Order: sequence, then structure tokens, then C-alpha cells
Amino acid sequence: MPLVDGFDDTSILSIGHLGIIAGAYDSLQIADVIDNALPKTRHHHLSHSQVLKAMVLNGLGFIERRLYLFPDFFDDIAVERLLGEGITRDHLNDDVLGRTLDAIAAYGPTELFNEIVAKCLLPTEFGSHCVHVDTTNFSVTGAYESDLNMGEIEITYGHPKDGRWDLKRFVLGMASNQYGVPLFLQTFSGNESDKETILTIIKQLKENLKSAEKVYHVADSAFYTATNLQSLGQHTFWISRVPATVKEARDLVRTGDPFLPCTDDRYAYQEHFSEYAGIRQKWVLYRSIPMYEREEKTLEKNLAKDLDRARTSLRKLCSREFACVPDARIAAEKWLEQHPRYRFSDLEIVTITRKPEKKRGRPKNGEPVLLSYKITAGIEHNPEVLAEERRILGRFVLATNDPELSADELLANYKRQGAVERGFRFLKDSSFRVAEVYLKKPSRIQALAMVMVLCLFIYSMTEFRLRRELERTGETVTSQTKKQTRRPTLKWTFFLFRRVREFVIVVEDGRRLKRVTNMNEELWKILRLLGREYENYYI
Repeated sequence: MPLVDGFDDTSILSIGHLGIIAGAYDSLQIADVIDNALPKTRHHHLSHSQVLKAMVLNGLGFIERRLYLFPDFFDDIAVERLLGEGITRDHLNDDVLGRTLDAIAAYGPTELFNEIVAKCLLPTEFGSHCVHVDTTNFSVTGAYESDLNMGEIEITYGHPKDGRWDLKRFVLGMASNQYGVPLFLQTFSGNESDKETILTIIKQLKENLKSAEKVYHVADSAFYTATNLQSLGQHTFWISRVPATVKEARDLVRTGDPFLPCTDDRYAYQEHFSEYAGIRQKWVLYRSIPMYEREEKTLEKNLAKDLDRARTSLRKLCSREFACVPDARIAAEKWLEQHPRYRFSDLEIVTITRKPEKKRGRPKNGEPVLLSYKITAGIEHNPEVLAEERRILGRFVLATNDPELSADELLANYKRQGAVERGFRFLKDSSFRVAEVYLKKPSRIQALAMVMVLCLFIYSMTEFRLRRELERTGETVTSQTKKQTRRPTLKWTFFLFRRVREFVIVVEDGRRLKRVTNMNEELWKILRLLGREYENYYI
């Protein structure tokens, strides 16, 4: 091997931010859960917990490589430092990956993740006062034969949230706490309805999540159906947005009653009570200034497009012939009902005459003719209707079956629903390529979905831990804008470690010693705040 002043230039391996991920895996004691649930029963070099750790390192590697091709990821990584003495890149092959995915699938991905949460999260102060529930779907390539008798999901066509109608998909349902840390996951067939999957998740959560405090299940308007509310009853607390398809909500949004100010001066509210679906519940109508401003811009942008569509529709109406004047007037009135934003600037019903037989020339005096009638009209915006549209912009209705929740608490709890949506964006990020799935069978896709959410779990817990320690100690780190912050994103923190490498030096007696380079004071500060388990990978 070429040596320069005792430096072996063939042994430079990357550590980067992967030591933080490995430290988090150790700190959360995930290996203990995996070894207990999936013990090593055959003469394999690696345990399932070590393989899962390798998959998490790959999943949070943030490079343009797909998780299901994960052996290539470790070509230039300090594998032995991160995974254990004696472990090499050659131990991380496709067979090892498949064996662990099959073991996860056989045990049950949802059940295994529940055990990780119970061990690593619920005994801590991270809390589960609000559980935010949502679903998304992932496109897959390839053909899959599902065995529904074995509990496998069906990889099939469904409503795509990514616009890929040509690809089959599966649905991932997830619940997160108020800090965005995943608490629960479940996979569903690609054509499952959001209304049904969200209810299933809430029921499963109720069975698995034991908490001494009052827990609110928060979901978007897809959850809010009469069937779902009646199924949960009065004793499972929920918070949801009421969909605009509910007539009672549409009528409430148009109220002229005065609003009261919220603690957050960007919002105002009115409290009401409803018996929708036979469930007594509190409804709160909110008026949001930020939402008003966004919707006003959207309205102005859409008015011109809508006017073009209305004129096209009017031309079709004006091309029709009617048997009598009343029929023409009824058609005009019906058109206005369907296009309430407009009124006729001029409306005239003209008479069309034509000969019974197709002959050239005008009908002669006294010659019988056929009469029909056409509409000629122009349109303009109805200012009264547009004024009413603008008046109710920025309004929405939230509902809960806990009448003790104040309007401020209800709003604050619902706004954290963005936590689970951010989690889905994380899973679908272009630098986190597990969304591009091509495995041999649906059961492995279900297992891989658990690995995906476990990556998010570790990411969220580590980000929360770092921010909490920065707040507790008063320390700061450098942000993307070169300012000091106590709320860095973990992805930016990972970026700070991008140059960290392991290399080998050869001392006089021939011993080979591993060293870490490109560490600085700020990186050591971050590791010190996170804890000893994290520091160990950089010493």
C-alpha cells in the first residue's frame, strides 16, 4: 500500500453525519428491541438489528442512491466503525437485506414499530398529547402478486397524490405526536379510501397507545364523516376540520355574526355547538388573516380564467335553438344558477325563421315558416356575489367532541397537523429515495415502509433532542444563513459533518491506527449536546 509519512492514502473512508445516525440508533436502544423480537437463529454473520441499522444509515444518507440497492452505498463508508468490529461491506449484500425484510414482514411491521415506540418514546418526556393522523401513497414499479390470506396488501391502482396514474401504488398511514415524531404506521392496499384508513389507524392507536393524559386524535377533513364519528363515539377524543360539503358548515361560514379575537391576533373565532351525525360536538368558526390573504390572491388569479370558461359555456348556450321564448328564458336562468359569479350585461331572445323545406331565398309573404328562438347575451361579474365571496375568504370550521377545549387550544392542536404532513414530505424527498420501491413481493414493501418510518422516527427524535439541549444550555450553532440559532434542522446539522473522514496512519512498529479528520469545535459541541453514544463514533 502506498504510504506518505505514515499515512495510508488508500484507506480514506467517509463518516460524515452517519455517526450521528448510528449514535441515535444506539441511544434509543433500538437494537435491543430488534434482537428480542427477531433473534438471530441461523449462522449468519450479521444480526437483524445490525442489518436494520445499516438500512437506516443508508436511508438517512441523503444521497441519490435507492435504499433497495443499499450494498453499493457502503463502498466508501467506514463500515466497521459504524456497524461493529469485523463487519465489512461484503457482509451487506442483497440476500442479507431480503432476509431481514422477510423477518420484519413475518413478525409484523406495525407490531415491530409499536414495540420500538413503546421502548424508545413513550417512557420519555416527548409526549403524545395530540396524535396527528394522515395517509399518503407511494408509486411502485414492477408487477406484484399479493397473497391477501397472508395479510399482504394489494399493490394496485388507486388515486395518485403524485399524478402518476400509470403506476400501481400502496398507501402508508402514519400517526405522529405534537413534535412530529412518528408513533404508529400501517400500510394499506393502493386503492384504500382515506376515510376508511384514517378510522382504522385511530382505532389501532387507541388499542396500542396507553397514556395517562387525555389524547386527541387530529385528522384532516377526509376523516370527518358521519360513519367515522359514530364509530368512535363520544369517548375517543378527536379534532378535525369540517369539510365544506357539510351544508351546516357552509351555512355557518356565511354568518354575519361578530367574531372574538384569538390569543394569536391573526385569528378570530365564533363558538357553536352541533349534533352532526348524532354526536354532540363543539364547532369553532375561525377567520384567518394569513389564509384570507392567500385565498384573495388565488381568487384574483382565477377570476380571469373563470371568465374565459364562462364565455365559452355561454357561446354554447347561445348556439342552441329553443322551441319557444319561455324555454329560452328558463335555459338562461339555469345558466345563471350554474354560474353565480355573473350576470347578463345584455340579454335578448331573437326569433329565427326558416322554410319547412330546404329551399334557397327568403320565405314569401304568407308562406308557412318554422320558428325557433336563440339567446344572445353578454356577461359581466356580479359585484354583489364577488363581494360575498371575498367576505367569507379565510374562514374555516374546526370540530371536536371535547367541549372543554377552548378555541385557542383547538386551533393550536389542529395547526400541528402539519407535523405529519412534513413527515410525508421527508419520506418523499428526492434525496431520500426509498419512495422508489421495486422489491420482489408486497410483504417486503410493507417491511420497507416500516424502515422508512423508522428513519423518520430517528431523524425527528434526534432533531428534537438537539434543539432541546440547545435551549437547555443556552448554546447555539451556525445556521444556513451564518447566524446563530437554537433551532437548526437536522438536515443542516448533517451538512456540517459532510467532510468528516476516517483514515489510517502506520506507526513505526507497523501498527495501523484509525484517526478521524476534519472535526472542529462546533461539531464537537453538537456531539457533546447529543450525548456520549454520539461522540463515540467520532473519537
